[in-house]
Amino acid sequence: MAWTGLSLMEQRLALVRAIDGGLEDVGEACARFGVSRKTGYKWRARYASEGIEGLADRGRAPHRHGRASAAEIVAAIVELKSARPTWGPRKLAARLALLHPETIWPSHSTVGEILKREGLGGSARRRRRHAPPTRGPLVCPERANQVWACDHKGWVRLGDGERLEPLNVMDGFSRYLVALEASSGTDANQARAVFERAFAEHGLPEIIRSDNGAPFASSGVSGLTGLSAWWVSLGIRLERIAPGKPQQNGCCERLNGTLMEAMTPPEADRANQQARFDAFRQVYNEERPHEALGQRPPASAFAPSPRAMPERPPEPEYPADAQTRRVRGNGCVKWRGGEVFVCTALAGQPIALIEDEAGDAEVRYYDLTIGLIPRHDPNMRRQTPNLSPI
Repeated sequence: MAWTGLSLMEQRLALVRAIDGGLEDVGEACARFGVSRKTGYKWRARYASEGIEGLADRGRAPHRHGRASAAEIVAAIVELKSARPTWGPRKLAARLALLHPETIWPSHSTVGEILKREGLGGSARRRRRHAPPTRGPLVCPERANQVWACDHKGWVRLGDGERLEPLNVMDGFSRYLVALEASSGTDANQARAVFERAFAEHGLPEIIRSDNGAPFASSGVSGLTGLSAWWVSLGIRLERIAPGKPQQNGCCERLNGTLMEAMTPPEADRANQQARFDAFRQVYNEERPHEALGQRPPASAFAPSPRAMPERPPEPEYPADAQTRRVRGNGCVKWRGGEVFVCTALAGQPIALIEDEAGDAEVRYYDLTIGLIPRHDPNMRRQTPNLSPI
């Protein structure tokens, strides 16, 4: 039978009335209208429950998406984002999975969509383009406390007008924030107090990596400052990044951006700023997922060093054929009937001079070679950079 003169709605209504009228079998009526018995029963049920409107076409999209996030999950995501506004979708998803492993959490991309929908999605972070790092003798840490990196973040003014130039110290392997100090500048005494507390709490690292600025390094021939000379006396190796290559100290550089969370706006004074830094450090180490650690927090990969800080540095052990000199207050030592300037940071410290067959003298402080005094030159010269023990 041809139904070209009837609309779909009219055909469905005629089918339902044929079935309900009992004039013919359901199967026969469905066959006559060119539909299956299942389809015939479907239209009959819709007409019974909704009337003529039930015979209209409906959208094919499912009423409930199988991967839709429950209201409780959305609420938890929004709550954590509100508490940690600088965290992105990856860190939020990782933290929620850690806190509630029994719950099936959405992927980080879905978390990002939820944040956008809730008006909490920030603009996409622009990736900074860096020049490729230079090759050098920098150690890639393979365990906790093998390399600690340190850096001073750019300064700001506190509410009382005092200068704030934070000092951060980070374990390069675990990304554990060993210290975060609300220091007022690059003063060596302030920095030493920070490291004394860090060494007492966590033990000694094998290496400390820094840039070439104060208080970590000097422009003198030895490159030493009072702070770095103290590190050497404790048996800590020095690593310095190449000038103009901050990416070689990447973990600290990356932290400097994140640290703005705890500095915007600056607090009224140093005491309040330090309290805020302490809270930030606790969250950073124990809660905040780190992408370099597979979204685990740094504390999960950090442990104290087995090398405890001694009460005082040990005396250096120099070769038997070395000539030992104690550096004078002016930074000089007596050598070959005259004075040779070595380093004012080593005033009062014993150094070793080791002559070779040509008569040139290698100058050592503990295990570190800090310069060379040529036979026919009264001035100490800088050797090829060697910041690791020989």
